[in-house]
Amino acid sequence: MTATAPAPVTGPQRPTGAGPSRLLGMDAARGVAVLGMMAVHSLYDTTSDGAPTATYLVTAGRSAAVFAVLAGVGIAFTTARRRVAWGGEGRSAAASLAARAAVVGLIGLALGWGSAEIAANILPYYALMFLLAIPLVFLPTRALVAVATLLAVGMPVLSQWVRPGLPAPSPENPTVAQLVTDPLGLLSELALTGYYPALPWLAYLAVGIAVGRLRLTDTRVALWSAAGGTALAVAATLVSRWLMNPLGGEAAIAAATPRDLLATAPTVADFVAVSPEGTTPTTTWWWLGTDAPHSGTPLDLAQTIGSALAVLGVMLLLGRLANPLVRAVLRPLAAVGALTLTVYTLHVVFLNSPLDTFDALPGYLVQVAVAALGAVAWRRAVGRGPLESLVRVVARAAGRAAA
Repeated sequence: MTATAPAPVTGPQRPTGAGPSRLLGMDAARGVAVLGMMAVHSLYDTTSDGAPTATYLVTAGRSAAVFAVLAGVGIAFTTARRRVAWGGEGRSAAASLAARAAVVGLIGLALGWGSAEIAANILPYYALMFLLAIPLVFLPTRALVAVATLLAVGMPVLSQWVRPGLPAPSPENPTVAQLVTDPLGLLSELALTGYYPALPWLAYLAVGIAVGRLRLTDTRVALWSAAGGTALAVAATLVSRWLMNPLGGEAAIAAATPRDLLATAPTVADFVAVSPEGTTPTTTWWWLGTDAPHSGTPLDLAQTIGSALAVLGVMLLLGRLANPLVRAVLRPLAAVGALTLTVYTLHVVFLNSPLDTFDALPGYLVQVAVAALGAVAWRRAVGRGPLESLVRVVARAAGRAAA
């Protein structure tokens, strides 16, 4: 079963010029991603004959991309929405990101007891992404766009080439024991072979950092994000459809796939849509032409980056509206979005506990209701989430010590 990425694990510090509408829209975008995550985990991925469900095709991969892109936006906010200078400022930023990575990684490894069949835990991968993002904060914005493009196009190709020589990833979630007994195998899994490979996923963070440096309170930026993201997502989808059929990608994949595997889905297109689990099979290079969820191909990365930008743009625009009904809907979403690390952790724990006795749809609705009501109440009574506060305190302390 697939899992989606939690949002940036600390609330961004509000930079100069940031306003409530921006923070409301950003947190609402995270909240939308949380609901998508819960849908992927709680609702059925496939029908009885093995075809992907509509909810899986809509939410799988895209929710993770929203979180990862917004992780980059959060990094940009913590670095004052500008390129970090070398010296004391650079040491502080690097130490802060490394501390975030350490805390998030430990939380993720502590959740490793949960079944990957229920929810593939992204937090250990997320920790490595934060470490890999340290050099990005020193780059100018245009260089970030170039790096994101190179990562999205080149890293899947490199992955397809080198993965046959790498150890197969563990079918279970990463654990503290694996960190001790097989650190190199764990690094290989987190970087390239696992469900959320950090190296190609670094493209999401690079895009997010670049976007976070823009003036997100500007309506034109929000419109550009919504329209440009939609156009990118549509273009990537159309190119993939063209490559798969009529150019012959599906036929080539079918020819390179054992018949018993193809028989698990009613059509080749359905098989391609549900097969990837973070990476594509290396049986044929035609796999790189798909945009299937969690395939990690160039077109999957482009399509999900576009989807993430579109969601962010729409939420920023809605967050600027003064309509009471719109804001009444956005505020619970934003409350969930502000507590995503806490909500994600509780969500994973719940799914692996005896408390989860619900059928698919009732269980999903219960989780949505509890998350929304609980997040609103916590935000009003306390403010920042408990795990978010932990990460923030450790990151700030590390940053001050290194300055």
